[in-house]
Amino acid sequence: MGTILTERDILEQESKLYNAIKQSDIGALDELLHQDLLFIIPSGEVITKEIDLNSYRDGSLKIDELLPNVEHLNIIDDLAVITLTMDLKGKFNNVPFEVTYRYIRFWKKFAEGIKVVGGSGMA
Repeated sequence: MGTILTERDILEQESKLYNAIKQSDIGALDELLHQDLLFIIPSGEVITKEIDLNSYRDGSLKIDELLPNVEHLNIIDDLAVITLTMDLKGKFNNVPFEVTYRYIRFWKKFAEGIKVVGGSGMA
């Protein structure tokens, strides 16, 4: 990874994130999400990295299908802002769901890699 943040860097990170979500890969999610992450989920609740990871650890969230469609990607120095829609199928607390959400995610480049620092999702 060079010193300049590129569109390719972000799209690669997004792909890693999608795979980690589908596989409930706590290790990969831990690497991709910044320690001080703040994210607004569709209910309006603000969650932290630990809350997000716990939903995968305890099995309350299981994603079976994830189809992203990137809309915009802006790079501002060491920060990237991406918007996308995502079709999701899975279970939350063993209740099946099939939804389309719109997301905004903020990726920031650090010495240890590119990490999600914030975002939001809505129906």
